[in-house]
Amino acid sequence: MGKTTGFIEYQRRTPAECEPMERIKNWNEFSVPMEEEQLREQGARCMDCGTPFCHVGRMLSGMASGCPLHNLIPEWNDMVYRGNWQVALKRLHKTNNFPEFTGRVCPAPCEGSCTVGKNGDSVTIKSIEKAIVDRGFAEGWIVPEPPLTRTGKKVAVVGSGPAGLACAAQLNKAGHSVTVYERADRIGGLLTYGIPNMKLDKKKVQRRVDLLAAEGVTFVTRTEIGRDITAAQLQEENDAVVLCGGSTKARDLPLEGRELRGIHQAMEFLTLNTKSLLDSELADGEYLSAAGKDVVVIGGGDTGTDCVATSIRHGCRSVIQLEIMPQSPLTRQPGNPWPEWPKVLKVDYGQQEAASLYEEDPRRYLVNTKRFIGDASGHVQELHTVRIEWKRTEDGRMAPVEVPGSEEVIRAQLVLLALGFTGPEETVLGELGVERDERSNVKAEFGAQATNVEGVFTAGDMRRGQSLVVWAINEGRQAAREVDRFLMGSSNLP
Repeated sequence: MGKTTGFIEYQRRTPAECEPMERIKNWNEFSVPMEEEQLREQGARCMDCGTPFCHVGRMLSGMASGCPLHNLIPEWNDMVYRGNWQVALKRLHKTNNFPEFTGRVCPAPCEGSCTVGKNGDSVTIKSIEKAIVDRGFAEGWIVPEPPLTRTGKKVAVVGSGPAGLACAAQLNKAGHSVTVYERADRIGGLLTYGIPNMKLDKKKVQRRVDLLAAEGVTFVTRTEIGRDITAAQLQEENDAVVLCGGSTKARDLPLEGRELRGIHQAMEFLTLNTKSLLDSELADGEYLSAAGKDVVVIGGGDTGTDCVATSIRHGCRSVIQLEIMPQSPLTRQPGNPWPEWPKVLKVDYGQQEAASLYEEDPRRYLVNTKRFIGDASGHVQELHTVRIEWKRTEDGRMAPVEVPGSEEVIRAQLVLLALGFTGPEETVLGELGVERDERSNVKAEFGAQATNVEGVFTAGDMRRGQSLVVWAINEGRQAAREVDRFLMGSSNLP
């Protein structure tokens, strides 16, 4: 490394952000780009650690440790420190097709396993990644690179989320003719409709889609395989099919009063908001508005945070986020050692905004919802909840136990369920006769990505279940390599 003592000389710095009370007035990204000298200092903090755990990409204790894409992090950190931005961009793109996405929405498991972070503050890997690719676009270094020759082979990719786009990009590089099918009206999957604009500006998504189209990838929107086009037709017209439809069956909360109006899945809320925002800057009113309402978000995680932040921008009267799990500790615990992902309390952008607006963190921990109560017109008005404790049962499992006398009534006119997803939808899978695993995901070995149906492959959340964008890109790349090998007998794709 160019600065072997950089991690001692320089303190960790992350990009500044617009003040919460200002940024809630719009839907813009709110991270302020760092100056080049600051970025070079942050790159200098990457130490000559011998074994860079940051790009190992292993699963430890059920969580990602290091980058699943095996990004060459020490190399491009060093290039940034030295001012060699174009070389840094080449090294970054070598393993990651879409660093402008991961640099914005990835939780950065690389930083959780950074060697500097073992006894101090980790390197600001995510910020540097974002700065490299943003500069690449700004300087005009990122341009279409269509393949010089075509193989004559045709591949259909079902789904245009990060797995589908990564798979399509790699297969196109190999010279195959790739068509990506998307049932929504815009390309991008969860990148477009699952993540709010203030976290990932949709112009950034469209910019990459336009680049892929210029390189020769064909995109077909408003087309659902199994309904608009049969699965059999798709197989007949292509030499291979890759299923990247995601894990889109939302987990429900079947309680008394669930049928009341005003109770919605989080993804419905977020999707309609983004679509209306893109279509008309919300002027068409075709979204679920939180304006003037008491909002309750049930569930933590990124989706719950996005619901909090979106509700605030609508102008909600109040917002509460209920979590059934206890609050995470402030520091690593003995049972969560480095280089595991640090299970510590995180105050994300939505909680920061709620705290600034309402003077308290919106999260309430160890709360279980018992029932929903509505008004005379059938619209939700209240949640009845109870506090719980997690206790070990006779068979060794941890189970929630209600705390006597802790019942509470919470006022709400809008309830958003952010409880995760249970697996992929059935339509195309049933038609193809694809086998499923015990969790209802498409059954395929990680790395091989092949289903039980000849010529049909899978990648991303449809195979592994709800997961990170980096895992989706990783699987999309792996599926592309295996499809290329299936079609050509061998593959030079990484």
